[in-house]
Amino acid sequence: MHTTLRPLARLRTLLAAGCCAALGAGLLAGAGTATAEEPGPAKAPAARSKVVGYFTDWGIYDRQYFVRNIETSGSADRLTHINYAFGNVTDGKCVLGDPWADTDKPFTAEESVDGVADTAGQALSGNFNQLRKLKKLHPDLKVIWSFGGWSWSGGFGEAAKDPAAFARSCHDLVENSAWADVFDGIDIDWEYPNACGLTCDTSGREAFPELMKALRAQFGKRALVTAAITADATSGGKIDAADYAGAARYVDWYNPMTYDYFGAWAATGPTAPHSPLTSYPGIPQRGYDTASTIAKLRSLGIPSHKLLLGIGFYGRGWTGVTQAKPGGTATGPAPGTYEAGSEDYKVLKERCPATGTVGGTAYATCGAQWWSYDTPKTIASKTAWKNRQGLGGTFFWELSGDTADGELIKAIK
Repeated sequence: MHTTLRPLARLRTLLAAGCCAALGAGLLAGAGTATAEEPGPAKAPAARSKVVGYFTDWGIYDRQYFVRNIETSGSADRLTHINYAFGNVTDGKCVLGDPWADTDKPFTAEESVDGVADTAGQALSGNFNQLRKLKKLHPDLKVIWSFGGWSWSGGFGEAAKDPAAFARSCHDLVENSAWADVFDGIDIDWEYPNACGLTCDTSGREAFPELMKALRAQFGKRALVTAAITADATSGGKIDAADYAGAARYVDWYNPMTYDYFGAWAATGPTAPHSPLTSYPGIPQRGYDTASTIAKLRSLGIPSHKLLLGIGFYGRGWTGVTQAKPGGTATGPAPGTYEAGSEDYKVLKERCPATGTVGGTAYATCGAQWWSYDTPKTIASKTAWKNRQGLGGTFFWELSGDTADGELIKAIK
């Protein structure tokens, strides 16, 4: 689940952007041969394991996390790809998510990647220009524009009615001449096709593969086309609701969101780690762990190299807990800086250090609070598991949750 929490001061601007920003702004995967009308992903030689980190456009506000921080933390040296979140989907089209943050905001010298301040009247400002500067420092770094997310997935149902028109709008936006050099492809974060997220989609099981097919046809073989997908491995769950295997032939890789399995939306508990690698005795729901998710996706015929391991750079927690170990009752979500029940790793490592591990991830108790999150040690273990499974790499949500010196991303590498 990728949330789009934004400062209230920007809400009206963002809502306005949704309607007019476009002006400024199971089949076996891989079975069969892509045709000229149905091109597959680019056939590249074997590459090093991918490390994909999300950068959120709203992070430049309250969080004060700029593209510059990707450089100063050392993260840029370790990333292979950045997913820029999020573009919006409305009226069946891809549109800018926050025009001010994306293309307009002038950054000071202290905020800028290269230490050079933006000037009035320059052709492109905002995060896009900062990403351009970052790529000049790191020529091998790729940037993918991600559309949708938890808050903005409601527009995909309309888009699915005319996939070709949707794909054209996305291509026209991503490849806009003002910033075409910034982006290397598109990522679709539809939560969730033919299932319920913030809203419920009823577009049918074939809507997702048809959408991805249209995007691949429009973007061609050279561009990256990826998707963040559900991690619900339960029988009859969200993976079963859409034909992810049928769509896999059109994507370079999937990002299964193997986090947020459990959280304080179940206000009274039981407490459980939000990102377990494996099941464990007493887990509240079978099929809610990374190993089960990957196993189910592979059982559909999706090849391992098209699946990335998902890691959260944050924790989820409860307050009013009754016991230190998982499985206790609670009274509600623990307080968080930006969202109740959620907190960045960089805060939790100091405020509520890990006291134990379960299911391959860490948990912590401090006073009446119970938190779960990944640490450098559990990330190293997860990475080793990923390597044994032959997965294509690792992705994480999101960069601003790490420490100033990139403690978590270092553990991935």
